[in-house]
Amino acid sequence: MELLPTIWFIVIAVLWTGYLFLEGFDLGVGMLMKLFARNNTERRVLLNTVGPVWDGNEVWLITAGAATFAAFPLWYASLFSALYLPLLVVLVALIFRAVAFEYRGKGDTDTWRSRWDWAIALGSFFAAFGIGAALALTTTGLPLNANGDREGGAFAWFSGYAVLGGLAVAGFSLLHALAFLALKTDGDVRHRARRWFVRLLPVLLLPLAGWALIIQFLEGKPWTWAAVIVAVIAAAAAWFLARRGSEGRAFMAMGVFLILGSASIFGAVFPVVLPSTLDPAFDLTVASASSSDYTLGLMSVVAAVGLPLVITYQAWTYWVFRRRVSASQIPAAHSFLPAIAVRAFTTKG
Repeated sequence: MELLPTIWFIVIAVLWTGYLFLEGFDLGVGMLMKLFARNNTERRVLLNTVGPVWDGNEVWLITAGAATFAAFPLWYASLFSALYLPLLVVLVALIFRAVAFEYRGKGDTDTWRSRWDWAIALGSFFAAFGIGAALALTTTGLPLNANGDREGGAFAWFSGYAVLGGLAVAGFSLLHALAFLALKTDGDVRHRARRWFVRLLPVLLLPLAGWALIIQFLEGKPWTWAAVIVAVIAAAAAWFLARRGSEGRAFMAMGVFLILGSASIFGAVFPVVLPSTLDPAFDLTVASASSSDYTLGLMSVVAAVGLPLVITYQAWTYWVFRRRVSASQIPAAHSFLPAIAVRAFTTKG
């Protein structure tokens, strides 16, 4: 197996894992705007926990996609063309979500805020579900022919694996958000988030555990089975730590669960990057789908310089905004838009 393609497969797996860890909790916070928050003040508390970091977290999604395009162009072409519709839904969901973050506070009526709250909640859910479906199909396969083209109609990608992956990422995002809120807020929001986390952990992690186990039974290796076992231990540790009130350690235990679970899935399917459900001979591998050694070598130099800078900047951002947020810190709401603009948006008919 060639060294550089293998290294870049690992890099892309790390980028996707980093995206799920960072963007996972803010997608979950978005969904909790309607599932968890009881009033406008609590919704503003939730928004303030992710406000300084949510757009920076999406850099990991862009970087993962760009790295796949540059390092494995055949993987990128087959995956993104086969999943054109679900990835379009993800893109629209992320746009609606981003616009809602910016526009929600520009008006001071319940109708105005409610509509943007729904945009945040639904945008977050569909983004998480779509990303999960795409990642699941990357590991379980698509109906690809010998040229790497999808066979079948526009919905040939839709399967039980796609639904399972979507539920896995959406469920993990919700649970990760509850752990994050217990760590990042104070007062009633903090205590409720911790209680919800303890109650829902066994349920919300089931789809992700099912996905990991299916991959292990199909393609598992001894070390990936070991990673799954340790991931289960980490999830149990997160549950016990949250019950004891150790929010920071519970949040990090969730991170360990994600890292090991992701490693077990990507490691089990290696060296295949995109299986074909039509014929194993049509599988795309790290060797057959990669760019030239010159391209990968140049990318390695750029990544060695740029990636540490990005990580350092994000770490600094999280450090600056590390303090807890509570309802008592939220000022009174006020409108930035003229009343006529708010009325035009909220008037029915």
